[in-house]
Amino acid sequence: MSTVQVAPNLTFAVIGDSAAFGTGDDAPDGTFRGWAFYLAKSFRDECNYVNFARPGAKSDEVSGVQLSSAKAYSPDICAVVAGGNDLLRNGFSPYKLHQNLLRTCKELMELGSEVIMVELHDPNQLLKIPNLIKRILRKRVEAVNAVYRKIADELEIVLIKTREIPDVHNLRNWHIDRMHPGERGHKILAREVAIQLQKRGWSLTIPETGEVFSKEKSLQMKWLIANGVPWFLKRSVDLLPVVLVLAVIEIFKILNEKLNYLKILR
Repeated sequence: MSTVQVAPNLTFAVIGDSAAFGTGDDAPDGTFRGWAFYLAKSFRDECNYVNFARPGAKSDEVSGVQLSSAKAYSPDICAVVAGGNDLLRNGFSPYKLHQNLLRTCKELMELGSEVIMVELHDPNQLLKIPNLIKRILRKRVEAVNAVYRKIADELEIVLIKTREIPDVHNLRNWHIDRMHPGERGHKILAREVAIQLQKRGWSLTIPETGEVFSKEKSLQMKWLIANGVPWFLKRSVDLLPVVLVLAVIEIFKILNEKLNYLKILR
């Protein structure tokens, strides 16, 4: 669990996955910062920052485990970031994701918490993968974002529409894995969240993005070998079967579309 200050006037809690944990923005001492860390430092009041997010967490962990930890602090503001790991797993269910996140947000709002959620970016803008896999990934990402928007409409939470951030998919904003924001990307997210909170009456300064110097390529490759490859292999075991099934379905859809087009031409 990460913290910034104690004896606060305001408590800011975070629950979710690696995007909330701060993956992609590692400090020299080996800890992770991330957009929530920068946001916590921008409040004008003293802020008690508690982060229960865990890399790899799915929405059921967020609603079933992390939520109770956050509620114990009666947070004034709570960020809920989950869905990215759900979509990468076999048995992905937008309905289940919606139920988990809706319950989480409702319980936090019953405490009086301001709830923040962040839409997924478009990974196809960053990843070099086969077009067929892109189609599958696009549909799942859109399904997750549709869940976020539905909850935002139902509960009027703060929803950051990541894809609408100018130049958001510029590679310099992203970690070498191209799945997580880098330091600059996290600072941009912190800025966007701060702007939205300010509109709702919260007292805070708008974080600066500043210039960020990239790590040497040799260090980036070391990270990729040590962390990226094991992550990919672990996810492939779970995701490969469903990718194959969905790929077959997509192929049939493409063939069907072409057949229908030929019928029209006749």
